[in-house]
Amino acid sequence: MPLLEIIQSQQVSATIRLDKNTAEQIDQYATFLHASADEVVDKALAYVFAKDRDFQEYLRSPEAARAAQSLRVRRSPQNGDGAEPQPHRARAARRVEAASDSRPRSRDGAA
Repeated sequence: MPLLEIIQSQQVSATIRLDKNTAEQIDQYATFLHASADEVVDKALAYVFAKDRDFQEYLRSPEAARAAQSLRVRRSPQNGDGAEPQPHRARAARRVEAASDSRPRSRDGAA
């Protein structure tokens, strides 16, 4: 029997909006726990979901399966598949285009 049990979980990146105070407290709690803000949010939500009896009951209902996905999940390419453009690459391309523009510019950068 192995001495260690490794549990791999699939993670996604998502964009959410928070109240400023909540965001500050996430950072403070992460510092307090010596953890990342991502871990704090993930574990806090998992805790709430597990403890909420009404939510657990809801999850067993057919309605839960029909819940609309509203979380903005960022998709990343799988196995080197570059099918989806990366935003930072697009910005870099715009910078290269701007840098290659040979028109004379004034001091304030206008053409």
